[in-house]
Amino acid sequence: MIKQYKSEPLAAAHEAATGLAEAGLLSKQTMRFFDETCLTPVQEMSAANIRYLRIRENASQAVFARYLNVTPGLVSQWERGEKRPRGASLKLLTLVKKNGISSIA
Repeated sequence: MIKQYKSEPLAAAHEAATGLAEAGLLSKQTMRFFDETCLTPVQEMSAANIRYLRIRENASQAVFARYLNVTPGLVSQWERGEKRPRGASLKLLTLVKKNGISSIA
């Protein structure tokens, strides 16, 4: 998955830090600091928030699911609160919330 940065300068700083870490010049602890500082944070979302995002983006459950690479049934379960998004799906939802669905299209 492509990394999403808070800004272009932070992207440059993170890429430089990644190179230094790969060369063995930065510790894992320092690299975690760069990850937390530079990368878009993942946020937990309620069923109502997921439904709001989908409606805000004017997408059906099937279309929304396609963008997120999940099944329409799973989107439905998220919106009813039966399941919660995790991992890559949660990251994509966070990006949609911040930047709109075009950011993952």
